[in-house]
Amino acid sequence: MSKLVIVGTVAFDAIETPFGKTDKILGGAGTYIGLAANNFDIDSSIVSVVGGDFPQEYINILKERNINLDGLEIIQEGKTFFWSGRYHNDMNSRDTLDTQLNVLADFQPKVPNAYKNAEVVMLGNLHPLVQQSVLEQMEKPKLVILDTMNFWMDNTLEELTKVISQIDVITINDEEARQLSGEYSLVKAARKINKMGPAYVVIKKGEHGALLFHNDQMFFAPALPLEDVFDPTGAGDTFAGGFAGYLAKTGDYSFENMKNAIIYGSNLASFCVEKFGTERMLNLDQKEVEKRLETFKALTQFNISLA
Repeated sequence: MSKLVIVGTVAFDAIETPFGKTDKILGGAGTYIGLAANNFDIDSSIVSVVGGDFPQEYINILKERNINLDGLEIIQEGKTFFWSGRYHNDMNSRDTLDTQLNVLADFQPKVPNAYKNAEVVMLGNLHPLVQQSVLEQMEKPKLVILDTMNFWMDNTLEELTKVISQIDVITINDEEARQLSGEYSLVKAARKINKMGPAYVVIKKGEHGALLFHNDQMFFAPALPLEDVFDPTGAGDTFAGGFAGYLAKTGDYSFENMKNAIIYGSNLASFCVEKFGTERMLNLDQKEVEKRLETFKALTQFNISLA
């Protein structure tokens, strides 16, 4: 069974959207990535840190889904990372109301020995030095995927650039791609980022889908139009988890198979936004996933006659 190492936050979120609000609920990039990757027959492990205030109930939820937590450090005297945000009416923009790093401020990741030989590594959105530390603990992964954001570009560009030079796939949104490359055209942006190290560049465009670039090859997958979008929190991480999980399961890291991985990631992300936080991902039925994949197939495949 293929192994996947996931590095990312396991956290508390408090979310407000036009459809309601929550108190502290289970969140964090590592959590969303892990729950999405759990839809594939792989052996995954989350490397993260939480405080003594993190409920045993949440730990049990992850363990029940066969996610290895040997790399989840619990600092009993500390508090878990907390993020609070409010989404605007268009759901494409949000305001961060509060960010409390807590135990994440001094996080020193420790990859479990049994997972240092993992085939695939998913470096979730964290400080580049944390991502670098994980890379240095791995033996010889076949595929390294990195997610990052503009905050790290603003404050730790040198360290981020070093990590980017060592990875195979980068996943960022269109705004971040433009900032990192200095190019407005996403085609030019992807080409410039490609020269920084990663062979594959995935640019997420939210409700407008995702783009995959590899050398002169391009692929676009739309986002599935949905009747109800309650909460976009974690959708990008869910996409990344589905993308990484599918590739870990298949062991095929070609451009053609990454097209499939984009669809699988987009499919799972479409469920994530239907409820607050991780609720929808925790109650996902495999038949639902397969049925929606058929909808994606109908949406994206067609025959055309070229005159």
